[in-house]
Amino acid sequence: MNPLHLLFEGTVTTPLGFTAVAVAAGLKKENQLDLALIVSENECSCAAMFTKNQVVAAPVIVDRETLAQNNSRLRAVVINSKNANACTGEPGLANARATQQIAATALGCAPNQVLVLSTGVIGVQLPMDKLEAGIIDGALELSRDNGRLAAEAIMTTDTHPKHLAVNVDLPGGPVFIGGMAKGAGMIHPDMATMLAVLTTDAAIAPDVLDSLLKTAVNQSFNRISIDGDTSTNDTIFLLANGASGTAVTDPDCVQKFSAALNQLCTALAQMIVRDGEGATKFVEIQVTGTQSDEDAHQIANTIAISPLVKTAFAGSDANWGRLLMAAGRAGVAFDQTKINLWIGVQQANELQLVANGTPTGYQEADAAAVFAEPEFKI
Repeated sequence: MNPLHLLFEGTVTTPLGFTAVAVAAGLKKENQLDLALIVSENECSCAAMFTKNQVVAAPVIVDRETLAQNNSRLRAVVINSKNANACTGEPGLANARATQQIAATALGCAPNQVLVLSTGVIGVQLPMDKLEAGIIDGALELSRDNGRLAAEAIMTTDTHPKHLAVNVDLPGGPVFIGGMAKGAGMIHPDMATMLAVLTTDAAIAPDVLDSLLKTAVNQSFNRISIDGDTSTNDTIFLLANGASGTAVTDPDCVQKFSAALNQLCTALAQMIVRDGEGATKFVEIQVTGTQSDEDAHQIANTIAISPLVKTAFAGSDANWGRLLMAAGRAGVAFDQTKINLWIGVQQANELQLVANGTPTGYQEADAAAVFAEPEFKI
């Protein structure tokens, strides 16, 4: 069975053995949800990827330290919104570590079995009294039914929660992968101001999990851009607790699991783009014919972040010269007499604008109609 056909509106608690809770701890106004706990009944293998920004938040520092000590016995993730705990110095680091200790005490595990995530305003210390009370209260209300609320609690400028799940049929039995993400601003490849937590009830070794996550992120979250800015807090976790009793070990199982994970991450990444701050268009840019995937990405990325290209998109202006200009300054050598350019909403009805480096006989009105669509492909 093809796992790519089984994406559905699940959550991080869809996989067996995971529970969650969402709490209004008082970080946001008007009793809004602002704190989430994701907890596994079993110890988890864990893989992670973080921002490449040199200015990093306290949770990123603490999580890197924690996973260096322990990447095979994780139990929980604590996430707060409204406050990024970034540029907060030693007090911020102490607060991130204190959050681990508070959660560990409440859940009955060790501090290095807890990961912490924060998102929100930079440069403000966490209100630890509110956070502590929220964690203690939340630990008593964990449930498999709270996955969607957890996705809501981590939102900042997002307009809606982002969560999905996928089922993968393997020879040893079916497994689930669930995920939630947040992000709407500071979105650009090399993560962005986004947080994501992925869970699975498959049994997977940490080194295999790490490879799977890197592949998935590099095909999804690291292929999106809204405003060209990366952030201080970008983090994605993938936790595997083995509760299904199905192990992902042989190459065929790894390939099937990887395909489903890639599908899930791509869908979550696209949800982030569609919810981008000020975004009015969803544009997919495909580049083929280069000598490597890295070259293709470099060209596509240069097009995506070009201010002139973005203004053409926003103004529904089919000024394809800006696309070629951006491709030409990407730092990848190519023969301009071999450039072909298509645009379209549906692949079957794509319109070719450029053939072998020169314009085709297309009708300007047809091109403008494509650029006026809310979603199109280049």
